[in-house]
Amino acid sequence: MRYWLMKSEPDEASIDDLANAPQRTLPWTGVRNYQARNFMRDIMKIGDGVLFYHSSCPEPGIAGIAEVSSTPYPDPTQFDPKSPYYDERSNRETPRWTLVDVVFKKKIALIPLAELREHPELADMRVLAKGNRLSITPVTEAEWAFITKQLAKRAA
Repeated sequence: MRYWLMKSEPDEASIDDLANAPQRTLPWTGVRNYQARNFMRDIMKIGDGVLFYHSSCPEPGIAGIAEVSSTPYPDPTQFDPKSPYYDERSNRETPRWTLVDVVFKKKIALIPLAELREHPELADMRVLAKGNRLSITPVTEAEWAFITKQLAKRAA
């Protein structure tokens, strides 16, 4: 089992949207970075843990816990000319972009980015690295345990 931090802009897909979605599951659409795509396509497995992170908002941070719930498949937004994620160079025979579905596990009280920076146990966490812009980053087992057992205990 692996662990991941997956960023989403809450006005596009929030932890509440995930909690209220049919089967409490959403496709992780719109990833247009090759490294993040490769994580989903090549490494993620059903059952992997996900820290659901709200980004590009007034207070970014971890808002909930989810789980990878599908194998990778082509992201349909790449084929839709009306989508902001449309990719005219991608085609159905050889799609460029893939996604996985994630399923809701738990909403937590927001753990702000600033709070994550306060804990030496998380000093090497990729989301905290200067210049990190990836929407999906691996999380170590120790980081996952610290966040889910120590920081996420507060009620949402």
